[in-house]
Formats: sequence, C-alpha cells, structure tokens
Amino acid sequence: MLLTGFWITAVLPAAQHSYAELSLLTLLFILCIYSFCPVLRNLLDKLLNIKQASDMPAVQKSRHRIDPDAIPSPIQVIEDDKAKSTEPFTTGVRGQAPPLVTTNFQVKDQGNASPRFIRCTAYNMPCTADMAKQSQVPLAAVIKPLATLPPDETPPYLVDHGEGGPIRCNRCKAYMCPYMQFIEGGRRFQCGFCSCVTEVPPHYFQHLDHTGKRVDCYDRPELSLGSYEFLATVDYCKNNKLPQPPAFIFLIDVSYNAVKSGMVSIVCQELKTLLDCLPRENPEMDSVVRVGFVTYNKVLHFYNVKSSLAQPQMLVVSDVSDMFVPLLDGFLVNVNESRLVIESLLDQIPEMFADTRETETVFGPVIQAGLEALKAADCAGKLFVFHTSLPIAEAPGKLKNREDKKLIGTDKEKSLFQPQVSFYNTLAKECVAQGCCVDLFLFPNQYVDLATLAVVPVATGGSIYKYTYFQAQSDQERFLNDLRRDVQKPVGFDAVMRVRTSTGIRATDFFGSFFMSNTTDVELAGLDCDKAITVEFKHDDKLSEETGALMQVCTLTYLLTSRQRKVKYDGLDTLINQCAQILACYRKNCASPSSAGQLILPECMKLLPVYLNCVLKSDVLLPGADVSLDDRSYLRQLISCMDVTETHVFFYPRLLPLIKLESGSLPVAVRDSEERLSKGGVYLLETGLHLFLWVGASVQQELLLNIFGTASFSQIDPSMTSLPVLDNPFSQRLREIIASFRAERSRYMKLMVVKQEDRAELIFKHFLVEDKSVSGGASYVDFLCHMHKEIRQLLS
Repeated sequence: MLLTGFWITAVLPAAQHSYAELSLLTLLFILCIYSFCPVLRNLLDKLLNIKQASDMPAVQKSRHRIDPDAIPSPIQVIEDDKAKSTEPFTTGVRGQAPPLVTTNFQVKDQGNASPRFIRCTAYNMPCTADMAKQSQVPLAAVIKPLATLPPDETPPYLVDHGEGGPIRCNRCKAYMCPYMQFIEGGRRFQCGFCSCVTEVPPHYFQHLDHTGKRVDCYDRPELSLGSYEFLATVDYCKNNKLPQPPAFIFLIDVSYNAVKSGMVSIVCQELKTLLDCLPRENPEMDSVVRVGFVTYNKVLHFYNVKSSLAQPQMLVVSDVSDMFVPLLDGFLVNVNESRLVIESLLDQIPEMFADTRETETVFGPVIQAGLEALKAADCAGKLFVFHTSLPIAEAPGKLKNREDKKLIGTDKEKSLFQPQVSFYNTLAKECVAQGCCVDLFLFPNQYVDLATLAVVPVATGGSIYKYTYFQAQSDQERFLNDLRRDVQKPVGFDAVMRVRTSTGIRATDFFGSFFMSNTTDVELAGLDCDKAITVEFKHDDKLSEETGALMQVCTLTYLLTSRQRKVKYDGLDTLINQCAQILACYRKNCASPSSAGQLILPECMKLLPVYLNCVLKSDVLLPGADVSLDDRSYLRQLISCMDVTETHVFFYPRLLPLIKLESGSLPVAVRDSEERLSKGGVYLLETGLHLFLWVGASVQQELLLNIFGTASFSQIDPSMTSLPVLDNPFSQRLREIIASFRAERSRYMKLMVVKQEDRAELIFKHFLVEDKSVSGGASYVDFLCHMHKEIRQLLS
C-alpha cells in the first residue's frame, strides 16, 4: 500500500524582542552542527513571558567547593515536569512547548503535529536572522516520521483523495492542511506557505460557514489535524508504476570466525521462526515479502529454494570482481510456498561449513549481490548482513588495517573516521536508487574499520548492530532480541522526505541516516520507526509576528504495514564557547543586575551546562583507553539518527534506587554521581544501550533475598545476565521494570550485575556523568565553574 504521511508543526510565533528565553535542552542543534547527535529539548519563549532566572550560588575561589545540592538538578527538573503535565498535551496552542521526553503524556492533535513526530528546539521563532544570531539558539527540528505511538493515542487518519491525488498548492506544492485559507465562498484557497491562490477542484468543493471555515472542516483530517496519511496515486511512484512487493535477503558470513563463535548456527536456527514474523499489510494476511539467502567468505554461495525442489541447490560465484546473481527463478521466494526447502537449507548451512578453515572475507561484493538480486526482481528491499571481520580478501571494497592509536588526539584523527575507499560511497548511491536498505550485524573480534563498513547502512537508512567478542552463551539473548525486532518492525521503502517552510525561513541542513542527491529531497532506501532526522532552519527574510512560521514535512514511502556527514572533530572549544555565548547573551539582555560572582542561568536553560558536559566527555568525543575506533564509529552512527528520548538517556543515564518498588510506578531517579549511591542499596542504571544493576557491599539481606535468592553478598554471581525468577513481589516488579526499559529501546540491553569494589565497577562509574571521568572529563561542578569564567570573560 502506498502511503504518504505528512506532519505540520505548530505555527511558530515570531518574536520581535532582542532576546528570548532558551530551552532546557537546546543542545539539540549545537551538537547536530558537528554531526554528533540530534539532542535534547526545546523552547524559545517570548521575552514577554520570561520566567525568573535561576539564581545560582556565588562561584567561590577554587579552594572552596560548590555544594552539589545547590546546583541545577536534571532529576528535579524531570520530576517537576511530570508533576505539572497532568492533562493531555493539545497541539493547537500557538507557541506552546510540549512536556519533556521523560514525561509520560498523551497527545491530542488539534491542528499541529504531535511532538512524537516533530520536536523543535524552539517554539517561538526569532523575527530576524540578526536576533537568532545574537541569541545563538539553534533553530532545528527532530523529525521521526514513523514514530511508534502509545496505545492510548489514535494513529494518523488515512485520507483517500481519489484518482486526482492529494490537494496541493499550485506554486510551492504544499499539501492541504489546517493553515490553508479558503476564499471566494470556498472556490479557492490561499496557501499558508507561499500565499499563492489555487482553484479548489470541483469534487473537493464545500461551502464556508460564517467564520470562513469549510462546513466539513472537522470531518476531514487534512483540514483539522496536524498529522495524517494519504493514499498516493501512481503519479507519485517511481517511473509512474506501482512497485513490486519488497524482498528481504539474508547474507551470512560463514568464515572460520563466524562458525566458531556460534553465530552461523544461531542465525540459521532463529530465521526458521522469524520467517513467520515478516511485516505484512494486514495482520490477518500472509506477508508479501519474498526472501532470499546467500552465504559467503571470500566467495559467494547463492541458494535456489524454489518450492518444487526436494532440496535446496547451491550456486557458487567465485569471481567476485564482477558480481552477478547466477539464478533468477528460485532465489527470491514466497515463504509459505517454499517453507520446507528453506528450513532444509537453514538446517544444512551450519553443517556445510562446520569444518571450514577459511578466514578471509569480502564485504563489498556481498552488498552488490543483494543489490543485483533486487534489480533483477525490479523491487525494493532490505539486506540483512551478518559479518565478522575486516574484508581483506581480494575483491572490490577490499580494506586494510589502518588502526593507529598514535593519531588519536591529533589533527589527523579525523581521517580515521572517514571512509577508507570511495567504493562504498558509489555503492551506497546505487543502493538508494534501487530502494535497497542495508542492516549490518557485526560480530568482530578485532578492528573491522566500521567507519568504512557503515557507509552503505547509514546512507540507505539502515541500522548497525555490534557484538564485540560475541559468545553464544552470554550474547545470544541480546542478539536475537535485536534481530527479531529488526525483522518485525514497521518499515517503508524508497522513501522521499521534503520539508517545506513558509516565507521567511528555510531548511538548510539535514542530519541522520539518509542520502541527498540535491538540496531538498531526503532519500531513504528504508525508513523505519526508529529513524529520526534533524533539520536546521535559517532565516532568509524577516518574519511577521502575526503570521509566525510554518513547517510542513511530507514523507512519501511504500509502507509494508498499515501503521501499528561531514564530521567535525575539532569543535569542542567551539561548543563550549557557543554555550557560554548563549548564557552571556541572556545575562546581558534579560537578567536583573547582580554581583559578578553570581552565576545566573535562565530558568528553562539551567541544565544546558550539565548536558553539554555530558556530551563533551562521552565516548563519542572523549573516549576511554579501552574504547576502540570501531566503537566510536558505531556510537557516532547510532546517535546521528536517535530521537530526543534516546539521546537524553544516552547522555544522562537513568539511575534508579531499588528500595521500595510499587506496582505501576517507578522509583524517583537520583543524580548520576557516586555521592548519591548508598553502600546499603541496590541501583539500576540505564543508558539506552546498557543496563547495570549495582549492588552495595553493605546491602540489606532482605534485598539480596528478594532479588538474588541469596542472603550473602559474596554469593552473588556477577556473570549473570538475567535475574532469577523468584516468588516475591519485589522480584516480579524489578523484572517488569527491566522488561519495560528494554521494550522502550531500539536495541536490546544486556544486564550486567556490578558488585561494589569489583573490577566491573569501573565500567559502571563511567556512566555516572556528574563525576569527573577517568578519561579526563570534568565533573559537573568543575565544568560549571569553568562556564562561569567563560561567561564573565565575554561580558567584561
């Protein structure tokens, strides 16, 4: 089914004042400028509504220490927002900022897009470019077209405008929305984006009421709601023809490392079950997705699994320099028709390669093989690549080991994060043109140059999963949960996204996992519910305070379900300086006069320093000695397409004390500092990628019995990755909390039990981000003092 979903943000009021109050999490685009991540929350209130600034304690001389309890607390801000957000968030209020991403809230669409689809850094737009420049506040939006909605929220309505397709402005091609003004008795409408007047098609005509609104306004989603989807006509399809059903192709590394680790056996066994879980247009119908299978080391093995065969047939392509698919009929098949042959193949693959001694692998030809298969079938689709090592075999895309830790911290460091060869950039472009999305599952035991291998997955809207030193016994659960979710999640293919704006602003830069062949169209070979794209906006004219600013996002994609770059490494000082300029600008223009020794922060931006410090000392920018180049490349790829909810917990992890666990609610989190830990307690820490259960050395015996079933601290097994199932309410509730955390994230989080004063505690403490880090990152207190010094210098 062809669906076009589009979302219109609020009419953002324009402010004509010299300064506007800034957001809690306005790091969003400061960070995106450097392609680090789409981070954090929104708000640029009108100057007329400026709240009282947060009065900070005077910064004392260096020999005195600031009281950590006197500085702004992220936990307190989170809890305050939860307390005040008791009513549903209605999207029709002009300039109103939504609740924090850490707050559970319900959205009611009243003409503007849900913040689950679009979340902005500012909900009041500066009138001029000069004002925006003065405030230093980034103007950007995080867009998540296929965001998963809570069960109590209605999915976007589906609109069918018939053979003529959706109603659009003749000039700028903006789609019908609540901000189109109907005139001349309803016979024409004036575009809210470019002011052009367009004739209303006869079949769409309706009379106006006494207020100038159409009498069917509230009966039509496109006239009353900020988010809706519509059926596209053949005119919107590539080459003006309806697409073929997509295909999933599984490409499995069968080299020595892959077989020895148990990966090959686990993948083949799991696929037999997952083939029943392929995405489908209707839950009661069979999936239309066809499947194909390839195994490889330094040659490729294609499999004929045609339903008429008694056994699968292998065809080997040894000349990988000119990749082709050796069969057409029987490679991509319907699962139900070929089930017996497919299951026979998956049983045989681990046996066929059980005694292999081949250690070399290719990678480029593997993607080429999947791409050529999709071309031959004239369809879009997804490649699931299960890979283990640096592709050193003689073939297109061959790589060499360029890991050189002597370059870390030098001007040449950035070269290690650029693609080693241009081959994969060209291949990525070809994949996007075909609608070929690539998901990469990596199982490395050493350097694999992920910065290069990631080029195609990133450009095609794919995902990367990494399991370093994979061991079947301890890592199987995490890998299989990731694989299951990846295969089953809603996905669209051949997607194109365009962002339209009203006069005065324009979209200038885009960040995330996608490809752009021009300056306006974001192309995604695949688009799923986890992908977010960040867009920067800049002024090209003065805005009117009366009309404000409009943004419209349209995504055209072939959906399988009915809805259930440039990197900058020398920007650390620039980030700190920009943060200081924002705060100095506020103090100079908005704050009441005060002592120079007093640190003044705007109420809604008082957490900017702590979040900035968390980013600066993250493994992306300031890695520990044990963080490899591949690890950093992996994290960079992940955060580039995270949404605000994910980046928040990634940079400021959630730390919960486990003393009393009540049904239906979570314990109030504590701040990420060792000072907040009690030796007699147990704490659960979540980063979005990791889960830690920290156990204090003097923990209460009752807690040990409830959680581990043992009365002795020494008897806790730190190697366990799942908690024992015990017959008590505490155990049941804790396991429910862990399960709920995992369900919220796009990747399965492995549980790590950490006993106080064990070696593993160093890993746990790495995520206590308010403390000074081993790798040299400043504590929150020290960074705040440094920021205050920077602000004073700017004002002097």
